[in-house]
Parts: sequence; structure tokens; C-alpha cells
Amino acid sequence: MSGPPPAVAAVRSAVRRVLRALPEDTTVLVACSGGADSLALAGALAFEAPRVGRTAGAVTVDHGLQEGSAERAESVAGTLRGLGLAPVMVETVRVTGAGGPEAAARRARYRALNAAARAHAPAAVLLGHTLDDQAETVLLGLARGSGARSLSGMAARGDVHHRPLLELDRATVRRACLLMGLDPWEDPHNHDPRFARSRVRHEALPALEKALGPGITAALARTAGMLRDDADALDALAVELRERARSDGGGLDVASLERAEAALRTRVLRAAALDAGCPATDLAARHVRELDRLVTEWRGQSHIDLPGGVRGRRAAGRILFER
Repeated sequence: MSGPPPAVAAVRSAVRRVLRALPEDTTVLVACSGGADSLALAGALAFEAPRVGRTAGAVTVDHGLQEGSAERAESVAGTLRGLGLAPVMVETVRVTGAGGPEAAARRARYRALNAAARAHAPAAVLLGHTLDDQAETVLLGLARGSGARSLSGMAARGDVHHRPLLELDRATVRRACLLMGLDPWEDPHNHDPRFARSRVRHEALPALEKALGPGITAALARTAGMLRDDADALDALAVELRERARSDGGGLDVASLERAEAALRTRVLRAAALDAGCPATDLAARHVRELDRLVTEWRGQSHIDLPGGVRGRRAAGRILFER
């Protein structure tokens, strides 16, 4: 008896590994836009979940950014119900806030997915990101110049969000979708050059493949995995440093920070600034560098103005954050 086509088998196997690693009482929800990647993931989940005794549902998010988006979301929900997934939820969101439409849509989408997970807790949300998406994320992080954490891309597994397809290339996943007999919808935003990810996908990565040869996508994704391991280790050490540097009078002890490596010290300063109220989207590397100079190049500077109406200053051997 022959098995499924290789592409379908690869997607199902990836989903099966995640399902088996989750606690038995976990409700598994797939985030599905109706695109080929998330639809293939939904099809694999619908096939695998009953075989391991899991409750499996789905969430589709209507961002309201295109005409007919509500009807399309309901159509996707109908497809998901047809696969046997339950519950199937349609979440309508408002896309607002700083950082441009891509960032705002992402924030709104994750808020909706997290709310759905809380409503069905304990729950896990499966996301359809592929190896190609990982490579694009690395290039976007490189363009922002935002450090190892940004270059480490997306995590395969987290507390709630899981990305079973992160080691599979987009071509394999989309082939699996068609072989499952599913009819995907192609978001026109994926080809819109106004959006940075679209330009990376259709211009930057093909140019790199042409200049450097095939395999650059896999190499970028592989680099992300190695950098994530490094960033995780540094973040853990930074947590320990921050605990040592906490001052009884508030703030961070300069002497403790001075003795630390720059990679740890700047992580601690960034985390403290975020806790003080700096928006993560606005806190840039230059802000953290200026905070670091309060430790390493102290010349009596009065304070550093930070995003969100926060100030960082040095006083009595401590780094303090004030609104």
C-alpha cells in the first residue's frame, strides 16, 4: 500500500511531531488565512489530530484591509469546517497604530490569535511560516540593523505559537496544498511592492540567488537557527546580570554593569528601558548605545531622552529610568 505523496507526507510529519510534543489536554488551533501555506497546515492538522486524540480547530483573521475581506474570511472558515476542524473562529480586527500597515496588521493578528488561545486554554496555535519566510525575516532584520535577536528569526516552538513548517521550503508546502485537493487564495498584498516583505520575496532574495548561487534561502534560515541559540544563551545570562545589578534604591548599579561584557550590559539596559515604558517599536540601537555611554563613558551627562517620554540618567552610581 503506497503512502501519500512526499510533499504531503513531509507536512503531515512536521505537524505530527508538534502534536506529540504537546500536553494531551491541549486544544490545537491552526491560524489560516486561506493561503497555500496555512491551508496545507490546516489540512495536515485535520488529518493528524484525530490519530493522536487531539481537539483541533482553526482561526481565520479578517483584517478588513481589502474589499470583500469579510466574505473571504467566511469562505475560508467554511473550508476549514469542511476539513472537520472544530471550533472554527472568524476574528475581525482593527489595524491601527505605529510602524506601518504590515506591523500594525501583524500586531492585530497576534492579539486575535492569542485571545482565541486564551478562550480555549490550554491551547496552542500553529502558524504556517516556512523556511522561505524565515529567510525573509532574517533579511528584514539585517536591513533594520537590530542585532542578533532580530537576525535569529522566528522560533519553531514557543509557549503558545508553534511553526511546524519552518524547516520546509515554500515550494514543498504549496505542492502539498494542491495535492491535498485544497484551493488556496493568493493575497495580492504578497505581490505589492509597497510592502517590505514583498520586495524581499520578489526582488532581494532572487537577486541574492542570482549573485551568490542557489541555496541562499536555506543558508539564511540555518544562520537564524544558530543565532537564536546564541541569543537565547545571552538573554539568559543578561537576566542573571540584571538581578545582580538591581539596586535597593531603584535602578541599576553602575559598578555591576561596568564589569559585564557589552553584549550582556546592553541587553540589560534595553530590558530596563522597555520596563520603564519605552515602546519596543521605537526603542532603537542608538538609544541603547547612549544609555551604555552613561555606564562606560560617563562625563557628567544630564540624561538621555528615550521614546515614550522616558529618561535615563546616572545618579549616585546608579542608572535610573524616569517618566
